[in-house]
Amino acid sequence: MAHGLPRRIKLAFTVHAVIGGIAITIGILLAAFAVREWVIHERLQQESEAFWRAHRENPRHPPPLTRALTGYALFEGADQAPGARRPPESLRELPAGLHSLSGGRMVLVDRRAEGSLYLVFSSWMVDRAVLLTAAASLLLSLLTSGILVWLTYRTSKRLVAPVSWLANQVANWDPRHPDARLIAPRNLPTDAGDEVRKLSRALSGLAERVGDFVQRERNFTRDASHELRTPLTVIRVATDLMLADAETTPRQQRSLLRVQRAGRDMEAVIDAFLILAREAEVEPQSQEFDVREVVDGEIERVRPLLAERPVTLRLHDEGAPRLVAPPHVLRVVIGNLLGNAVRFTDEGSIEVRLLPDRVVIRDTGIGMSADVLAKAFDPFFRADHNAEDGGKGMGLSIVRRLADRFGWTIGLTSEPGRGTTAVVRFAR
Repeated sequence: MAHGLPRRIKLAFTVHAVIGGIAITIGILLAAFAVREWVIHERLQQESEAFWRAHRENPRHPPPLTRALTGYALFEGADQAPGARRPPESLRELPAGLHSLSGGRMVLVDRRAEGSLYLVFSSWMVDRAVLLTAAASLLLSLLTSGILVWLTYRTSKRLVAPVSWLANQVANWDPRHPDARLIAPRNLPTDAGDEVRKLSRALSGLAERVGDFVQRERNFTRDASHELRTPLTVIRVATDLMLADAETTPRQQRSLLRVQRAGRDMEAVIDAFLILAREAEVEPQSQEFDVREVVDGEIERVRPLLAERPVTLRLHDEGAPRLVAPPHVLRVVIGNLLGNAVRFTDEGSIEVRLLPDRVVIRDTGIGMSADVLAKAFDPFFRADHNAEDGGKGMGLSIVRRLADRFGWTIGLTSEPGRGTTAVVRFAR
């Protein structure tokens, strides 16, 4: 904030000052030239009237001659008066009126019944006076504008300071425990206006609502952890008892084993959701485990799904690592990626390769186009909305979020008709 709004205000005032200075300069110069034309014209008109009056009283009166003004006269039907200077040929061709010549000279041609008068005026003195006046006016105007801009900027900066203070206080809030007392109206700077106090009250209300929301989320996380696990425990105990019953048929045992695997999968998913729901500063319970064991379990879980399909599922262990993390998190990640490979591969092969720093899952399924691949990790995105597999498009989104939480990276490469390769790279 300290380098945001005040800097933009300063820049805006500077730009306005420059634009105002340019506009004032152009206006003063235009006004100066207009005044110059008017002054010279009036001066020459007065000299012309004075000459003709003097000529009527004394026909021998010569045209004016000064350092800046030279007069020429040409009389009609009479001899040239003594002392009257004849105009050059270039002047005789000029029509009546005021004309500008080269060298900063102005010429007034006054034609009357008695004759013609040519007054040549050297305007350098007038130009100098006009330019000096314009320069003085411009400097005074710019100085005044600069002072006004500086005063306005200082005033604006003083008005913005309470907003900057308020922003800094809010930026330092702990999102888990936003303390609205820091921005209470009584703690605001003394020069805070009504708008800042209104903003303070609005932020205080927002902080209270955020605090209530965070508390509700914590309560939900705690309650969900208990309520969701209770029925899964009942299912697991009941299936264990039924599996131990000697009268249970092999077909029933296979179904009960599937129910148990689904229950364990649901527990892993619940744990993953609870990890994502907790704050980033709260570390989940971790332990050291072998990645090979987790991958073996997920392969055995999906292998029955390929029983009636011409698809081979192979595992290549090239140095599986040991990780320190919650095992069920990796189980959810590998389970989703492996489940996608099984779901979209009707024939061919699925290979799972274990390396010291990553797990690679490669299939020969239908693959994905570039557009679908770019949106694969978006929540609720499904390439085929008519599919009947029951998926809601949340799997890869959850995988990405879980991986980010533990510093892992998920990569996907795919081509339509040639399969997909998923890589889970572990942080070192």
